[in-house]
Amino acid sequence: MSLSPQFGSIVPSQVQQTLASNYLAFDGGANDFAQQYLPEIYEQEVERYGNRTLSGFLRMVGAEMPMTSDQVIWSEQNRLHIAYDSCGVEAGGANNASVVNIGGGATALNVMSIGDTVVLLDPVTGVEGKGIVTATTAGVVGGASGTVTVQPFANQTFDVTGITITGAGLLGGVKVFVYGSAYVKGSAMTGGTLAAGTADRISVDPQFTQFSNSPIILRDQYVINGSDMAQIGWVEVATEDGASGYLWYLKAESETRLRFEDYLEMAMVEGELNANAAAIAGTAIAGLPGTQGLFAAINARGNVEVGFTAAAGLDEFDAILKNLDTQGAIEENMMFLQRQTALDFDDMLAGISAGFNGGVAFGLFENSEEMALNLGFSGFRRGSYDFYKTDWKYLNDASTRGGIVGVNSIEGVLVPAGTTTVYDQILGTNIRRPFLHVRYRASQGDDRRMKSWLTGSAGGAFTSTLDAMEVNFLSERCLVTQAANNFVLFKGI
Repeated sequence: MSLSPQFGSIVPSQVQQTLASNYLAFDGGANDFAQQYLPEIYEQEVERYGNRTLSGFLRMVGAEMPMTSDQVIWSEQNRLHIAYDSCGVEAGGANNASVVNIGGGATALNVMSIGDTVVLLDPVTGVEGKGIVTATTAGVVGGASGTVTVQPFANQTFDVTGITITGAGLLGGVKVFVYGSAYVKGSAMTGGTLAAGTADRISVDPQFTQFSNSPIILRDQYVINGSDMAQIGWVEVATEDGASGYLWYLKAESETRLRFEDYLEMAMVEGELNANAAAIAGTAIAGLPGTQGLFAAINARGNVEVGFTAAAGLDEFDAILKNLDTQGAIEENMMFLQRQTALDFDDMLAGISAGFNGGVAFGLFENSEEMALNLGFSGFRRGSYDFYKTDWKYLNDASTRGGIVGVNSIEGVLVPAGTTTVYDQILGTNIRRPFLHVRYRASQGDDRRMKSWLTGSAGGAFTSTLDAMEVNFLSERCLVTQAANNFVLFKGI
């Protein structure tokens, strides 16, 4: 009996044995003889990149709270004490007194009063002088700067003592700050050289600085047509969001969701205000306000450390601490670093402990030298500050900022662990919030923190005649970076 037609070289045999006529021969052409056997297929995916998600940073350092408006506005306190930089000192006149031109011009009015005792600091010559204010003018916003006439306590002019003299009406580099006041017995706080009928003492109204940010709308979508949904193909997976087992086309939907959740955080970190919001109508950026992310906020209002290396060591880090002293001096801080910067900190700290165990920190198994060595540091204290250090995957991942080292590359961020007390209009009470937190649009009718819904006519959705299932994702949010003067952004050289 013969098989007609014959497919390939397969001819049935009445016994179970391998014959030249009843197996597929792959030894011709580009084929290999070993291909006669079916391949062994692994059903499970290999997780060659480990955990691929990048979110989690804001969950560690911040919070999420609802808002109902197109804009969030907050106010931050200014300095409590009276001080001016970039002042100019004129040559001494009668009674050795000098006129001091207040720095700041259009942005700072003089609020020093007659009777105030002040310190003059010249960072160029290193000379300081003290005296008392005998006359004052407020200045004009957008016009001439204010002035004070200061009579030195020393029996000589400020120029003789070595303070830099800039000349009449000019500004310089001298710092002036008030440290108290002094009056003779029985004196009255009226008259003086101010305008008629005004007091010598100027009432200082507290000023605050106002900041704002706008939420952005993030959207994404996954679409699969009805025909492909009927073509079943199973893949065994263990996804980053905890799902495990066999997935069909929903594997792609799951990864779209994971990617979108990462975007929710990445947009808050990388966001920029749109300077081209008034662009020509119809363009992609017309009318989009943008949003100020973490990096942009620190660049604009915070501290930027450029080129931190292990070679610079402790001196450079101490300079950061000295700058923090001039700001909020928040005791506990968290550092999120890329790999090289984290290693630089480890090397710096190992250098400090060079006199202990040969510079090696024993941290595992009860500090037993024989058991294991811990060459890294997760936390340390310097001065009055505590620092907790960890790697930030976002700065190490090759699909984001990982591997980019050079001019202006982001190499880490220092985030204060403090909180502020504010009045929440939604809750109707005072609550404590971290300096870094996310606001998302929400009301009783719609919560836009993280929305997902199905459209189409397949996969359980019956909303349109489209022969597909559409999985939609949407969020509307912005980041509030309060007290950015306490944040530090580490950048490459």
